Amino acid sequence: MLDNLSSRLGQMVKTMRGQARLSEDNIQEALREVRMALLEADVALSVVKDFIAKVKEKAMGQEVIGSLTPGQAFIGVVNDALTELMGTQNDALNLAAVPPAVILMAGLQGAGKTTTVGKLSRLLKNDEKKKVLVVSADVYRPAAIEQLKLLATQIGVEFFASDVSQKPVDIVLAAKDYAKKHFFDVLMVDTAGRLAIDEAMMAEIKAIHAAVDPVETLFVVDSMQGQDAVNTAKAFDEALPLTGVVLTKMDGDARGGAALSVRHVTGKPIKFIGVGEKVDGLEPFHPDRLANRILGMGDVLSLIEDVQKGIDQESAAKMARKLHKGKKFDLDDFMLQIQQMKNMGGIESLMAKMPGDIAAMAKAVPEGTAEKAIKRTEGIINAMTPQERRKPELIKASRKRRIAMGSGVSVQEVNRMLSQFEQSQKMMKQFSRGGMGKMLKMAQGLKGIIPK
Repeated sequence: MLDNLSSRLGQMVKTMRGQARLSEDNIQEALREVRMALLEADVALSVVKDFIAKVKEKAMGQEVIGSLTPGQAFIGVVNDALTELMGTQNDALNLAAVPPAVILMAGLQGAGKTTTVGKLSRLLKNDEKKKVLVVSADVYRPAAIEQLKLLATQIGVEFFASDVSQKPVDIVLAAKDYAKKHFFDVLMVDTAGRLAIDEAMMAEIKAIHAAVDPVETLFVVDSMQGQDAVNTAKAFDEALPLTGVVLTKMDGDARGGAALSVRHVTGKPIKFIGVGEKVDGLEPFHPDRLANRILGMGDVLSLIEDVQKGIDQESAAKMARKLHKGKKFDLDDFMLQIQQMKNMGGIESLMAKMPGDIAAMAKAVPEGTAEKAIKRTEGIINAMTPQERRKPELIKASRKRRIAMGSGVSVQEVNRMLSQFEQSQKMMKQFSRGGMGKMLKMAQGLKGIIPK
């Protein structure tokens, strides 16, 4: 996500070392770098001009105080300007309405609209504890109706049946009536998309909007379209009273110009960003956190939220009690740690939100590598007997050969996994002795799990 922009801005900081003060001379080169970085990220030219002017105005003459270098002071100015450009704070969904609160999703075909309906429904169900009904008004693609039905089953929300013989307005009115009678909190409406904006499409979605009077009208746009995404959002905003934007495929876009342009050009807040194909791959959009990630400062708040959501508090407490009693951290505990890390989004996702070098290391690892390594580790542990998992010291050469054959890996991989386990065991031993101040070493411990 936004890798090119992060890299260019990181290089820019190096050009400003050794200066005692931010002045017009020493920020001129830095501003050129920022301008080029934004243009390469496919940010709209009008946005770039306004952004550079604001940064220059705020940076001119600013004192470099304390232990800050000029580069760090300038990055602070750029960070504030980036945050302001993208909207300052997260704009949450407005669900303050007589149930059901209707959320209408609009967008072009291929933007990930139906998948986003599923992801947002899951988020509302799990995080907001809402009773959600989903319906598809896309009568032009039977596959879209079937896709939403499968997603609804997967995430555990109810699907309102529709078919291609019905009219879109009739479908959504029937769904709203059903939702009202069965006490649903939220009705998610998926609409038809086209390959391009046309009059028929706009007329249809206007009619649907008038029929159900949604509290939220969200425009789903593919962030990889760059400036085209912003132009499309602007066209939809002129036809519909949009309340927000959802940017999809943010994890696949190294440029990220849409994220930096859409709020400025349309005036509509980015409410969510889609990352990955999995149903949990939707995040509330926090401009300040994304600005931090762009500038290599990590996204610690999102990291903490991921940990809080993914960790099983009861299991964690049970492990803490066990360690406190002096019992050893065993392979069953190690497996539990791995499974909880998967619930948090996986190692790659966690490391990408960490500051500096750790995030850079995550980017250098080919996508999916860590996930494959975790699956191999799980396979190795599953090939062990219960006794071996409780007493890893029993695992000698002959047992290693049997475990390797049973899990379909080499003996060397078994040895590597056991070495990683021993590192975790030492770390947990330190924690049990009250060394919680050493928790920062956990980040370094993650390195051993990712194969080089």
